[in-house]
Amino acid sequence: MVIRKCSKKKESTLLRLKTDSFVVESNVHFPTDYNLLWDCARKCLSTVSKFIEKYSEIRGWRKISNWRREMKGLMRELGKASSSGGRNKEEKVIGAAERYLKKAGLLAKKIREEMPGFPINDNQDMSLVLVLEHFAALMEKHIDLVERRILKGEKIPHEEKLFSVFETYTEWIKKGKMRPSVELGKKLAITTDQHGLIVDYRIMEGEQDRDIVVEVADRLLNLYSIASWSFDKGFWSKMNKELLKLEIPQVIIPKLGRRNKAEEAEELSTPFKRLKDRHSAIESNINELDNRGLDRCPERGYHHFRRYIGLGVSAYNLKKIGRQILKKQHEELMKPREKIRVAA
Repeated sequence: MVIRKCSKKKESTLLRLKTDSFVVESNVHFPTDYNLLWDCARKCLSTVSKFIEKYSEIRGWRKISNWRREMKGLMRELGKASSSGGRNKEEKVIGAAERYLKKAGLLAKKIREEMPGFPINDNQDMSLVLVLEHFAALMEKHIDLVERRILKGEKIPHEEKLFSVFETYTEWIKKGKMRPSVELGKKLAITTDQHGLIVDYRIMEGEQDRDIVVEVADRLLNLYSIASWSFDKGFWSKMNKELLKLEIPQVIIPKLGRRNKAEEAEELSTPFKRLKDRHSAIESNINELDNRGLDRCPERGYHHFRRYIGLGVSAYNLKKIGRQILKKQHEELMKPREKIRVAA
C-alpha cells in the first residue's frame, strides 16, 4: 500500500528510498498438531454448550464437561511424553497419542452424528452451526495429521500444516536468525525515504522479498521521482536489478551469491558503498515500529490484522511529522533570543 503525500509528483523532488522487510507476529500460541487438535475440540464443545444453553431439549451431552476435561488431560499427557526424555520415550509417545486420538475420534464421530439434529431457528443458530462445521472439519484434519506423524512416522509436507485454527492466515517464517529462529505471522515490507517517512508498505502473502520488487516499483515510480533505491541481498535477482536501472539512476542491491568482476567493481565503488551504508538506517525505522507496537498484533482476524498494521504505519508517520513541526516551532521561538544574545 502506498502512503500518498499531500503534494503531487514533482521532478525537482528526488527521493532516496530504502526497502526492507520484517515479521509482524499474529496473536497465536506456538503450534503443534496435537495442541491444535485440542483447540478444535474445545471450540466444538463450547459451540455445543451454546446450543444446550439455548435449547434444553437437546439430549446426549450430559457429560460435556467430562469430554473437555479428558481431552485436555490427554493432550497434556502427549505433550509431556513428547518433551520429556528417559527410557522407552517412543513407546510412551505412541501410547499417549493412541489414547488421545481414540478420544478425539469418538468426539468427532459424536459431533458428526449429532450435528444434523441441532435446531436452526434464527441467524444465531445458523452461525453456530457454521462454526461447528468449520472446527469439526479442522478437528478431523488434525486427527489425521497426528496419526500420520506419530503413529505412521510420516513427514508432513509444509503446505498441509496449519499454524493456528483461529488466525488461519498465520505463516511459519524462518529468516535465518538465531533468536528468534521462527516467527509466526506475516512479513511486512516497508519503504522509507531519506526523511525516515514510510512511503509504502506491503503485507506479503507467502512471498519472498525478491517477488515484490517489481510491483512496489510500479506503484512508487508513478508517484515519485526516485534518485536512488537500496535493498538488502534478499531482494536481489538479475531481472529486478535490470528493470529498476531502467528508471532509477542508482540501484543498490548487493548480489546474493558469487559476484563476477564487473559486479564486484560496482559494489566496491564509492557511491554504492555510501548508499549501502545508509541503508542500515531503515533498521532503526523497523526497530521504532517494533517498539511502538508493530512487533505483534493483538487483534483477532485477518481484517483487523491488516487494519492494525495500517494504523501503526500511519501513527509512525504522524509522529515523525509532528517531531519536525515541533522542531521548527522551537527554532522560530529561539531566533529572537539568539538575536538578543548576539547583540549583547
